[in-house]
Amino acid sequence: MARAIRPGLPKGTIGLALFVILSIALLIAFAPAGRDTARAAGLSLLAPLPDAVPPGTTLIVGDPVTEWIFSHNGWEAELPFAIKWARITGGPDVTEAFHARALDVGMGANVPPLHAHWVGLPVRIVAVRGRADPVATPAFVWATSPKAGVTALSDLKGKRIAFSPSQVQGQIVIQTLRSLGLTTKDVTLVELPSSVGGDVYTSALSSGIVDAAPIGGGIVAERYLRKFGDAGARVLRHPPFRDDLITAFVPVHVLEDPAKAAALRHYVRWWGRAQAWAAAHPAELARGYYEGDQGLSPADARMVVAAAGTPVVPAEWREAAAYQQAAIDLLAPQFGRERFDAATLFDRRFEPLAHEGSQP
Repeated sequence: MARAIRPGLPKGTIGLALFVILSIALLIAFAPAGRDTARAAGLSLLAPLPDAVPPGTTLIVGDPVTEWIFSHNGWEAELPFAIKWARITGGPDVTEAFHARALDVGMGANVPPLHAHWVGLPVRIVAVRGRADPVATPAFVWATSPKAGVTALSDLKGKRIAFSPSQVQGQIVIQTLRSLGLTTKDVTLVELPSSVGGDVYTSALSSGIVDAAPIGGGIVAERYLRKFGDAGARVLRHPPFRDDLITAFVPVHVLEDPAKAAALRHYVRWWGRAQAWAAAHPAELARGYYEGDQGLSPADARMVVAAAGTPVVPAEWREAAAYQQAAIDLLAPQFGRERFDAATLFDRRFEPLAHEGSQP
């Protein structure tokens, strides 16, 4: 097994972590658990998806960008159910919210659903999204600490690397090491989730807690270089592999609730429509969400949208399932987990819906 240490979190992350915990606690407090339990009738996962949504049905969804697209276009008024939007993103926070039954639909990269399975939380993937050219436009890059002395990926041997086993950043670490002919025994893995606050990894890099870490491409990498590039920090492309798969996944108990399953059937189709809208309106998304909602400068907002590449909602999931199986085969022995069939993670009843929604 890999060597791992747990450092103190970088300055400033404790407050952010408390904010996340408080947000989840508030959702738990106000979640309509009693009403949902009473309504649930144990819909089989093999049964056809119901279409009629009973009055009073609510889905709790954690997807801030889609939330803005829905609000901007007035789509919520056309839905046969209510949506409660939750500002919960990132694998660890989504998994925690699922455990607390405070979230019905979570968004994440490919690893959070795998991690949920490994920790005994039954989930299913109901929609996927990739990039038109994922290898040419990777979602993540490697960043190095200013004083780490890392100028190329071949310098990673013997270094301290930020590592989050429940997030895609963990897969990027393992896959990069393998590409270099290294193993986790050749480095020190510093276990650190990237989603406890917005800049955990870049803070850990700048403060010297770690020597290298996978961080988001685009604005995250650009801001890091602006602050620390002159001091010696670098950003490096990882070896050519995909890191782009985004999944919408849900706890199984949501699918077993006939009312929520029906609402989810409609939501996934509208989610596909939102992805198509984002692809067709990059300037409007940059100006409205990233400038207006997130407070970025116009140039930074455009950079975020450009770095995200062109979203693709596939008509079928064969490639996504193969990608997940490869991730399972790669990560299971590293984490001491059992291998399993990736196909069991996908609820095929939803397979055509997002793509259908994305079509004109």
